[in-house]
Amino acid sequence: MSDLEAFREEARAWLESNGPTSMHLPIPESEVVWGGRQEAFSNPDSRVWLERVSEQGWTVPTWPKEYGGAGLSKAEERVLTEEWRRARCRPALMSFGISMLGPVLLEYASEEQKREHLPKIARGEIRWCQGYSEPDFGSDLAGLQTKAVLVDDEYVVNGQKIWTSYADKSDWIFCLVRTDPAASKHDGISFLLFDMASPGVSVAPIQLISGSSPFSQTFFEDVRVPKANLVGTLNGGWTIAKRLLQHERAMISQMGLGLAGSSNQSIDALAKEYVGTENGQIEDSILRDRIAQHMMDNECYGTSLRRSMEEAKAGQGPGAASSMFKFYGTELNKQRYELLVSVLGTQGLGWEGEGFSEHELKTTREWLRSKGNSIEGGTSEIQLNIIAKRVLGLPD
Repeated sequence: MSDLEAFREEARAWLESNGPTSMHLPIPESEVVWGGRQEAFSNPDSRVWLERVSEQGWTVPTWPKEYGGAGLSKAEERVLTEEWRRARCRPALMSFGISMLGPVLLEYASEEQKREHLPKIARGEIRWCQGYSEPDFGSDLAGLQTKAVLVDDEYVVNGQKIWTSYADKSDWIFCLVRTDPAASKHDGISFLLFDMASPGVSVAPIQLISGSSPFSQTFFEDVRVPKANLVGTLNGGWTIAKRLLQHERAMISQMGLGLAGSSNQSIDALAKEYVGTENGQIEDSILRDRIAQHMMDNECYGTSLRRSMEEAKAGQGPGAASSMFKFYGTELNKQRYELLVSVLGTQGLGWEGEGFSEHELKTTREWLRSKGNSIEGGTSEIQLNIIAKRVLGLPD
């Protein structure tokens, strides 16, 4: 038996014996674990599961053991992912720290910063949010104006961020700040980490058309940040920012596979229920064609995405191609919700009150929420520019 097959048997046995029963069931939104100081664990089994998985180092399986990972090889990680899916286990932890911040800390942070922050991310002890966009500098991220001025051994931060996902629930923020106003806009930016409980930090949630929102405005007024919390070099934050955006876009591209919300529902099954059938097929031939085309697009997208992820694992992580997947993944997700609402008909246009099921009302709100997919994480226009320049090599 090869070492890899031995690891497969070990992983399979561990997942079967250590996962509480409810951790093998579909995960409702209310039970998703984001970790952090405010985590309530609506399902007690979720706490047990997180503790067991993080003790194994499997929340971040390829991270070095000294930083809270398991030190697995890429091949072992693939095996673990396969066994995780086979066992239908829930993710123990969802985390921007894992998907975005952690990879750039591994690449750019000092040893002291790695040992301070990475194990806490791996164990779900700290929940992170991202301080990038500003009210007047959304797509032009490098034009940001939030300033950090060094006073003795601390940076004093003043400014404002917007569209800060889950800022009201987060413990720490990774934040882009301007540390040299005289430099060109790309060269005067630094990458700071600081506690959201710091004096001078305030948060105001933003309500979206869907009725709720993960987004907030975040304000900084004379926030004092230790000099030691600067990641990388002074005024070298743009390089880190671009790298982190690649990881973020790789994360967002997963929505194209329909991994959340009502998109997990089988559109085909819903159409048969709401539209009706004829000879075992969806009665409306036009709708049937649209669903078939979407299913083929989804399959092609998933295959291409998995291939790209395997290629990235063999190299240094996601590259410019992440913009391609972010762009198409968000378009595919929006298309999915358009189909869902078409399938539900008038039952997909409810907002509240009697006459609508919980699923129907949720689908309506998720359909409205999906409209923002092509804006968040970098607009579709920006992604197309990146694809043109860095993937296709087209001239400016």
